[in-house]
Amino acid sequence: MWNLPNILTAFRIALVPLFVLFFYIDTVAARWITLSIFCVASATDFFDGFLARRLNIESPFGAFLDPVADKLMVAITLILLVEREATVWLAIPAMVIIGREITVSALREWMAEMGSRAVVQVSWVGKIKTVCQLFAIFLLLLSSPDIFNVPKSIGYLFMWIAALLTLWSMYNYLRAAWPHLTSENKDG
Repeated sequence: MWNLPNILTAFRIALVPLFVLFFYIDTVAARWITLSIFCVASATDFFDGFLARRLNIESPFGAFLDPVADKLMVAITLILLVEREATVWLAIPAMVIIGREITVSALREWMAEMGSRAVVQVSWVGKIKTVCQLFAIFLLLLSSPDIFNVPKSIGYLFMWIAALLTLWSMYNYLRAAWPHLTSENKDG
């Protein structure tokens, strides 16, 4: 159960409280640490899955824990950024992204109970969406005047791209699951 990919995933979850703590500390050093924690968490998101597949040690525990770690870091970061920025240009895409994560997680759970989990597996649109949202968050964390002062509009742009991809991927999941959702048969 505690192989290297699962340890990386658990480490990513352990980074969340540290991220929140440093996010609220108002110093230049803390902003750099916050950005670094997010970058490390994003890197472990890639490496845990890559190593699990490469070393052929994928596990049910890892398959459960990985999306939990992903959603925790992204949702909490989006909530913190919306609190700090308090603009509709960030609140709407954050709402779309978090709402989609809840919807698709519930859909996957329900489809698994129906024995049709494969219908709602991760798609390439979902992977591109993830890259765009991580890049958008990175840019918004980087946009602090004390770090690089990247224009926030670039981060907002990528956040809106991620939100549109989020809606597209949710539509694809719901379309694939629709026959099961509308079936009179309880078994899908």
